[in-house]
Amino acid sequence: MKANTDLGDIQKTLLLPLWGRAVESKKREPILIDKTAIEIMEQIEYDFNAFEGLSQISQFGWVVRSMIIDEVIRQFILKYPKATIVDIGCGLDTTFDRIDNGSIRWYDLDLPDTIELRRRFFKESERRKFISSSFLDPDWINTLIVDDNILFISAGVFYYFEKEQIKRFFERVADKFPGSEMVFDASSPFGVKMANRMVIKNSGMDERSFLTWGIKRSEDLGSWDNRIEILREMPFFKNIRKRLPYKTRIQLFFSDMFRMQYMIHLKFKE
Repeated sequence: MKANTDLGDIQKTLLLPLWGRAVESKKREPILIDKTAIEIMEQIEYDFNAFEGLSQISQFGWVVRSMIIDEVIRQFILKYPKATIVDIGCGLDTTFDRIDNGSIRWYDLDLPDTIELRRRFFKESERRKFISSSFLDPDWINTLIVDDNILFISAGVFYYFEKEQIKRFFERVADKFPGSEMVFDASSPFGVKMANRMVIKNSGMDERSFLTWGIKRSEDLGSWDNRIEILREMPFFKNIRKRLPYKTRIQLFFSDMFRMQYMIHLKFKE
């Protein structure tokens, strides 16, 4: 029996990156192979044909985002082999399966309906736990066990919320875990408008799934809290453009230039 996807409006968007990784994995020369995404998609009751009209840029974006986060985690756990990783808004993410070094501690965090769906495909273990909560709830952060440093990752989550909500969450992390790091994807205000117009609407979802928060550049976060140190701002497509057809390379160049999608890696200073 296929898994039902009776999810909230924002939670439903977890199907987009799942589809993006599965599509990439079926290509002749994929830049990321995620067989688990293919298996999950085949077991979910949803008409994924609704996504076929999405642009190649959107599909590439979800894949490249995963690749960048994978690399940040790998570098982090080289420094901290027993690190704790918290996957905020994990959806049906498969990152743990790709990067586990056998000693990290991992938390998958998402809303109750998403965690319920996730349990159909993933199992908890001694080192991997599920947390059924909004990341905005102040209580879950107190349940984390940290043996080494801690890295928070978040893909496709923060721009669905208001700036003040994200700011308060960052302050909470800085208070609780000084020295910790975070990597997440962001979008400029222009990118938010384009995503709502070209991705959310074209995928058959409605305005209740629209993105909200956009930030022009990572440096702007410095005005939120003097404990925020930007380690890197990473364009999505810079390192893969040369592998693609000329027309696609031009589109991706402008996407990077206007920061329609980019990654921010930061540290909360002690």
